[in-house]
Order: sequence, then structure tokens, then C-alpha cells
Amino acid sequence: MGLVEREGRGRSEADLWEILVETVHSLPMYKYHKRYVSEQILPERPDITPEELAAELDIPLGEAMVIKAELEREKG
Repeated sequence: MGLVEREGRGRSEADLWEILVETVHSLPMYKYHKRYVSEQILPERPDITPEELAAELDIPLGEAMVIKAELEREKG
């Protein structure tokens, strides 16, 4: 069993989500990607999936998941 497997044990999905969000927020281009998605992509394609978003912008899936979730939460 590798180090990552051992350290991942016992963490809840909420804990892992918070770790992902923290990591994504540290990416230098995150805020620019989020603004672009908010202003250019979602108005035209509000039902775009994180997988499609990641492929279209050539960004990590985790970043796309966080951007999509945050923008949906902000929208209400």
C-alpha cells in the first residue's frame, strides 16, 4: 500500500472535497478560468458537464468540478 492510499483512509468525501477546493484555489490560472467560464461558457451552455469543461479548456477535471460547483452555488 502506497503513502497516498494510507493517508487517504478515514477521510470523508467532505474532507476530500475541501482538499480539492484548496488545491484548485492555489492554481495561478484558476480565477481567470472561473471568470471565463462564468462570462463566456455558461451563458451559452449552462448544462455543460465538468468533463466537457475540462476537455474544452484543457484544464484538470478537479479544477472544472470546483469551478462548476462554485458557479452553480453562486447562481443560487
